[in-house]
Amino acid sequence: MSGLFDAARVKAREALGQSVVKALKAKGYEAVYAPSKEAALEEVLKLIPEGVSVGVPGTVTVREIGAMEKLEERGCTIYHHWNPALSPEERSQVLMDEYCADYFLTSANAITRDGKIVNIDGNGNRVSAMAWGRNTLIFVIGINKVTSDLEAAITRSRTATPPNVLRLNGSTPCTQTGYCVDCDSPARICRALLILERPVNGRKTHVIIVGEDLGF
Repeated sequence: MSGLFDAARVKAREALGQSVVKALKAKGYEAVYAPSKEAALEEVLKLIPEGVSVGVPGTVTVREIGAMEKLEERGCTIYHHWNPALSPEERSQVLMDEYCADYFLTSANAITRDGKIVNIDGNGNRVSAMAWGRNTLIFVIGINKVTSDLEAAITRSRTATPPNVLRLNGSTPCTQTGYCVDCDSPARICRALLILERPVNGRKTHVIIVGEDLGF
């Protein structure tokens, strides 16, 4: 019986994913549906050629699909500031390298069924790189991040805050409540909100919707 339930879940997720892909294409994005993280990785590898530079900001999703390791195997230079071995000065330089890489590979905190992509950031590096850049922008977004409308997407994007603060060994009120309380803590990481209603002018932007739960 569990197999029957699993099959129904897979079909429902595909139907939802394909609906989002259709909406994204109507808005001018290059968009595809990938049923699994393995399939999502294949789509990423189709888009990023060997030997180029790739910026990977703070994204759990990209790491969960194994993209960084596979791209390194293909001779790509990966810039990511999550490397704990970096000094503060090196980290600052890597943040700029991420921004200026040939490809910017990231995820989103939420996406609406009609194709609005929402992100909340602390330092502003992710959202600024999503909003402007001369490189190719690629989003990999798990089906768990699809919401009914923009208000729900903004609310959903804040659910990523407690686990991200805990990952950073931070201390904000949301780590105690488990949900965002719109705090005034100096350690707050919800500081910049970006809503992409369309791909920005003159920039190639790809979106891969994945039929699995990925990221926070």
